[in-house]
Amino acid sequence: MIFNFEGYDQLLPLVTNSLIVGALLAVVGGLVGVFVINRDMSFAVHGISELSFAGASITLLLGGNVVFGSVIGSLVAAIVIGILGAKAKERNSITAVLMPFGLGLGILALSLYQGRASNKFGLLTGQIVAVDEPQLVAISAIAIFVVVTLLVVWRPLTFASLDHEVAAARGVPTRALSVLFMVVLGLAVAASIQVVGALLVLSLLVTPAASAVRVSRSPFLIPVLSVIFAMISVVGGILLALGSSLPISPYVTSISFLIYLICRVIEWVKSR
Repeated sequence: MIFNFEGYDQLLPLVTNSLIVGALLAVVGGLVGVFVINRDMSFAVHGISELSFAGASITLLLGGNVVFGSVIGSLVAAIVIGILGAKAKERNSITAVLMPFGLGLGILALSLYQGRASNKFGLLTGQIVAVDEPQLVAISAIAIFVVVTLLVVWRPLTFASLDHEVAAARGVPTRALSVLFMVVLGLAVAASIQVVGALLVLSLLVTPAASAVRVSRSPFLIPVLSVIFAMISVVGGILLALGSSLPISPYVTSISFLIYLICRVIEWVKSR
């Protein structure tokens, strides 16, 4: 039996922190995802997530703060990709090199870890009751920083993302914005891994925005829809996972993919 909602009201307090973090990450993922799509960096997200996973795994092995390790791994990957991958072709090559390295390093650390198996599994596929108070504070701080930073640079970053050459000619600091966005993206990946896991972080940072651009061309409506889609996926996934024996990730990814399919159908109908 997959679902069992007996005593569901008593289980809800166990995921209060996860629901708060999930809602915050939905806002982060929805906003960051818009620029990931505009800058064609979906593959880079996956590469950053593998290094973030490696950092979290090593920190878990050493008995440190997993969020801190995840952030360090993400930032290292983001800076490497940002500096060496100025062009899309170079960026994809560097990402393809980083991915197996990060995944292999993370698996090595987890194989040496002698603690609970759920901790190992959670870094890959996410957890729903593992968000404690220190993690809540750390992830909340990351989410607030990411959202505030994006809001401050939203217009010039959008300009640079859609037309890099023209933006540079108009005096927009495109290079600095690119580096800043890579840092923001690295932080968003590190925070998202705590809920959906390293292997499925794309479902939070890419799929909602990819769905939004299928049903709208409005620069205002796309980020709003992206956040709404991410919120439905994450919060809905947590609530469903609480009443089942499966981890959170299948529910988040399934809801997110279902929304994407619906948006594709809407796009097809509108085009007809």
